[in-house]
Amino acid sequence: MANYLLLLISKQVFIIMKTNRLKNQQAIAGQAPGTLTYVGAAKSSKVDITVIDYDGVEVFEEKVISDVRNCYDYKEKESVTWLNIDGIHDVRIVKTLGMYFNLHPLLMEDIVNTHQRPKVEFYEDNIFVVMKMLTYKKAIKKVEVEQVSLILGKNYVLSFQEDIEGDAFENIRERLRKKPNGKVRNSDSAYLFYLLMDAIIDNYMVVVEGVSEELEQLEDKIIHESAGDPTKALHKFKRQLTFVRKNTRPVREIINNIIREEDDAGKFLKSVHLYIRDLYDHTIQVIDNTDSLVDMNSNLLDTYLSMLSNKTNDVMKVLTIFSTIFMPLTFIVGVYGMNFDEMPEVHTKYGYYIIWIVMISTASILFYYFRRKRWL
Repeated sequence: MANYLLLLISKQVFIIMKTNRLKNQQAIAGQAPGTLTYVGAAKSSKVDITVIDYDGVEVFEEKVISDVRNCYDYKEKESVTWLNIDGIHDVRIVKTLGMYFNLHPLLMEDIVNTHQRPKVEFYEDNIFVVMKMLTYKKAIKKVEVEQVSLILGKNYVLSFQEDIEGDAFENIRERLRKKPNGKVRNSDSAYLFYLLMDAIIDNYMVVVEGVSEELEQLEDKIIHESAGDPTKALHKFKRQLTFVRKNTRPVREIINNIIREEDDAGKFLKSVHLYIRDLYDHTIQVIDNTDSLVDMNSNLLDTYLSMLSNKTNDVMKVLTIFSTIFMPLTFIVGVYGMNFDEMPEVHTKYGYYIIWIVMISTASILFYYFRRKRWL
């Protein structure tokens, strides 16, 4: 009963989520290009805006901004500014920042659309990248996704995150805080832009490794026949891996487009073009590992089904052999179980014992023969 109620509740939640998604899509259908309409899960939490401003050893400032208008002071600074916005459900904040940093209306529209496919676009004043930040929740064996939009300008980087809590950028923040003589503090905004992309791609490897560990554990259970029926788990992993592949493969296209556009985007990325090429290698590694896990998942399912088939065949073989052994015995019993008066053996004094000897001898000979053939 409890399982049924849980299934019913899950089904209702899925229907509500699907309905809300359709409503979001219907809300933007027919609107003018560049119209800002948030497409995603409904949220009422406060948007967090943090700024990190630095310039080598001398300048470093990190603070939370309560009013988006306070971001205006950082655009014209010579130092490098990283503005991180956690939460894009407040369209007003996105629009205000877009107007100040001269962002294209279509770019702002893509920021607030959480169903956006990963991509890169080149504008006169900036470069815009949409990526998916993945997280593997081991407790529930699920890959969760968050959309991240990155904008690179002359001396600033804007990052818009869909969720409020947690990201893959904390290591970058620690390097900025604790290493004043490090490369990050003494590089331009393009290097920070590269680091943010690299952190997202490296986090893909963490997700893939998490799924890989789960699959290896399941593989051991299947081989040692202690996994029960693993088909549901394998299908769940297949969905998760397909989801990872769907969100990571477009990143290869993003890196390729950046590399091809080096001439036009040189004013922004000239200092990090070698690092961008290294990102391509990391992306290929993630995609290859994901494809390998998809193949491994399929092979595990085939292995389990093959083992199950072999078990069935063994059972059928044993049943067939015992049926073969009892077949002549059934014949003998059937012949001498007929109620005819003119059956000489029926009236023999030791007929009953003779029949038993014949049946036992027949069964013993057949059993010995099957054992010698190694069928038993």
